Amino acid sequence: MNRIVIVGAGQAAASMAAKLRALGHDGQITLVGDEPVAPYQRPPLSKAYLLGEMGVERLTLRSEDWWTEQGVELRLGTAVTDIDTAAQRVTLSDGATLDYAELAFCTGATPRRLPAAIGGDLGNVFTVRSLADVDAMRPLFAPGKRLLVVGGGYIGLEAAAVARKLGLEVTLIEAAPRILGRVACAETAAAIRDLHRRQGVEILEGIGLSRLTGEDSVTGALLEDGRTLPADFVIIGIGVTPEDEIARAAGIHCENGIATDAQGRTSAAHVWAAGDCASFPGPGADGRLRLESVGNAIDMAELVAENICGAGKDYLPKPWFWSDQFDAKLQIAGLNAGYDRIVTRNDEGESFWYFRDGRLIAVDAINDARAYMVGKRVIEGGKVVTPEQVETTPELKALMK
Repeated sequence: MNRIVIVGAGQAAASMAAKLRALGHDGQITLVGDEPVAPYQRPPLSKAYLLGEMGVERLTLRSEDWWTEQGVELRLGTAVTDIDTAAQRVTLSDGATLDYAELAFCTGATPRRLPAAIGGDLGNVFTVRSLADVDAMRPLFAPGKRLLVVGGGYIGLEAAAVARKLGLEVTLIEAAPRILGRVACAETAAAIRDLHRRQGVEILEGIGLSRLTGEDSVTGALLEDGRTLPADFVIIGIGVTPEDEIARAAGIHCENGIATDAQGRTSAAHVWAAGDCASFPGPGADGRLRLESVGNAIDMAELVAENICGAGKDYLPKPWFWSDQFDAKLQIAGLNAGYDRIVTRNDEGESFWYFRDGRLIAVDAINDARAYMVGKRVIEGGKVVTPEQVETTPELKALMK
């Protein structure tokens, strides 16, 4: 018995399966996914796909023929309901069981929803995570419709931008003092806020939601300051939680997701985890790090595949992220946790350089691919660049010398 079972069928799962085959693993590989479709890209869902610029066929990560040719079994529309780590066996929602030599969790994360007590269960209240989520809301993206976005993170802002481009009336509310409060500096947030307001998005910061209104479907919202807002539909973008429920039920240690060691192993023998669902040793406040990005999903999944094959490598993340909003492409390199200084540059576009104790740790670049590229290379190469150098160097490429 040399089957590898991958729980999940998203970007991390597809990357792991492909890497295993590329490394020469010739045993059976089975991906188990609860969605009824083959692995696909998620980032375009809230961008090009929602805007109608990308068809569903372009979302697919691998062709149907590839899965067959590579001998990778897809169990789609099926969930794992039980894992016996002692017997090395999983039970599926259709009653089938699979024995495994190695098991990997690539289960991703689940969007947080509003409680039913404040209207979270009303019709036309959506989250953005799956193809089904976006397909359900797409018919409402019509000129003149009124959209309320709850949450000023990247998902909410991207949805707001698409809606406004399609002619909807858009209001975004953020309970925290400003948008992007958890993920970006005030300077980046200000640039994104100004962009949205110029395009006609109403952004309300520091104002919480009291409840959504309506009988069966949402008709509006009551804010904590007493204001009421009409809405034909609502998109919730208040973060995600790692999908670790089945791992917890199996007795696997979870801490901000499914806890792994530096090589991707969990607390159970022959069980691994990668991607949005996994936390690993890092510089976070609790000594662990969990990254929600395509880059991390691919890189960590491929490293776990190598380690399943015996490589014995530690995971050293090289974080990167992007967000498309209106005519702005925001590209991010590095991790900005604990920054104590921001340096702003205006070259091709705008860029914001994060420093901690005098060392460059992250860069946000808006319509400035060169700043992103230079910052990413400096961070990944471990080169020492001072705030003063970033402020005064005329040509950014000189920072890499």
